[in-house]
Amino acid sequence: MDTSNPSPSLRVNSKSKLKKPKRVSRKNKKEKHQTSTVWTEFVKLPINEEGISKATCQWCGKIFLVDSHHGTSNLHRHLLKCLKRNEVKQDGEEEGRVLQNKIIQEEFREMLVEAIIKHNLPFSFVEYKGIRKVFSYLNSNVKHISRNTSKADVLKLYKKEKDDVKNNEGYICLTAHYVNENWELKKIILNFCHMPPPHTGTLLYEKILSFLEEWGIEKKIFSITLDNASNNDNCQDFIKKKKKKKKLNEGGLLLCDGIFFHVRCGAHILNLIVQEGLKVIDDSVIKIRETMKYLKGSESRMCRFDEFAKLVGMKRTKGLHSDVCARWNATYDMIDNAMRYCYVLNRLAEEDANFKHCSSRDEWNRVERITRFLEPFYDITTLFSGTDYPTANLYFQGVSQIELLLLEEMESQDSFISNMAKWMKVKFDKYWDCYSVVLTCAIVLDPRYKLDYVEYIFKKIEPIEHIAEMKPMITVSSCVGSSSHTSSAVDDPNDDEDEEDDVSELHFVWNLIIMKVVVVPKQKKSQLDLYLEESRLNKKKNPKLEVLSWWKEHYNRFSELSLMARDLMTILITTVAS
Repeated sequence: MDTSNPSPSLRVNSKSKLKKPKRVSRKNKKEKHQTSTVWTEFVKLPINEEGISKATCQWCGKIFLVDSHHGTSNLHRHLLKCLKRNEVKQDGEEEGRVLQNKIIQEEFREMLVEAIIKHNLPFSFVEYKGIRKVFSYLNSNVKHISRNTSKADVLKLYKKEKDDVKNNEGYICLTAHYVNENWELKKIILNFCHMPPPHTGTLLYEKILSFLEEWGIEKKIFSITLDNASNNDNCQDFIKKKKKKKKLNEGGLLLCDGIFFHVRCGAHILNLIVQEGLKVIDDSVIKIRETMKYLKGSESRMCRFDEFAKLVGMKRTKGLHSDVCARWNATYDMIDNAMRYCYVLNRLAEEDANFKHCSSRDEWNRVERITRFLEPFYDITTLFSGTDYPTANLYFQGVSQIELLLLEEMESQDSFISNMAKWMKVKFDKYWDCYSVVLTCAIVLDPRYKLDYVEYIFKKIEPIEHIAEMKPMITVSSCVGSSSHTSSAVDDPNDDEDEEDDVSELHFVWNLIIMKVVVVPKQKKSQLDLYLEESRLNKKKNPKLEVLSWWKEHYNRFSELSLMARDLMTILITTVAS
């Protein structure tokens, strides 16, 4: 109340009510109680059900009654006798000490990890004496950590964030694959960003198109490789066919109106096929999975495993690990590694009464047959997932090997393997009925195979049906006339014999669909004819031929065909490499 120039009414009120100043005084006294210096070192606790108020010391944590009638004398007396407070006072750090709250060690370590990552600090940052002194000044109860602990915390945070991205967050990655001026295969990640749900075909189409327009390459796309999901099918359909305001095929930019535009991920299809076969897997593989869990569950068990390995004259050169449901080849790795150490596991089972999941001799034999059956799938998956070499020319060969293997194993005397093969063949037929024919053309442009291998496979696996499927493709182009090339019948090209090529309907289809070269007079042979008439390179002598380098060297002889080969070899047959 301002009384510097009081009004008459205020004077009358102040004289007539003498008790008011006492009430104000009590109120002021209460306010002083709340702002006492003792509360910089005590925290007042909530009043309990009995109406009793208490406070806790921030130094030692002891709790005291707070009596509003007698003030804070007991709290002041405690501060004089508080051992932890006096220790700090003796160190000369009492003056200007920051008010301390109870520290939560987990949160403190998380903040340290974030600081280390954000500012690229060394793990030993937490051991600096000056930094530790600052932490202790802010709170004497802080627990300092070592560099090894900070490293473990960083890895823990990384795993947590990684799991969040995999399990909770949707993201999209667009990678460009191309051949540079030196005929070298290159890969560049153009965009990697968050993709919130829903992941519909329309939204994916709009997202991808915006990426391409941002880079200015929307008119330079040859093909797109996607996983085998229905939303991805809808996405590529919007890109090339649907009536949208913007589409990549506007003006006929895509080859053959986009017939060869969409490529399904080969590794993903292989995974789905093998997973179908693993559904009928028996207890022998389940036991191996439990064995891996048992061994990996204790460091002492792994030590005992190494001891028994030495006893049987073996050394652990490959790690033992459990499989991952989303990756079938991890199951192959698990059972393949277990097979290497079956004698060690049998010896360990004899000595360890708690080890109850070891396979019997018959089960080990079954696992060995499963391993042999899955090995080609494992090798082809690894081949398809390459990043530093073209894979389009390998696609047809890998697919044909798988189909021939399934057809053979379906007739196996082993009922278990035969059953697996039948289940896998059903899934195989579902996905490879719609594979891109342009990938068949890629193997023709591999000088080790040419047209011979394609003809051989089509004649061996229901040739009439395959030819019938390819006939409708003739109408999509009228670039080049029929070929004048003739030769004798075709044998297995893997024999690497110098036989002549055969006149085939596939050769004719190849000319009509693929060859976008300059039309030449009928009496002259096209570059394709000249290329196919030459002897194939010996596959055994050229197991790792650099196909792009070969076409670069022969550019002067096959200029148009070389450029076509360069385009086809940029097609990626799997998204795994990205």
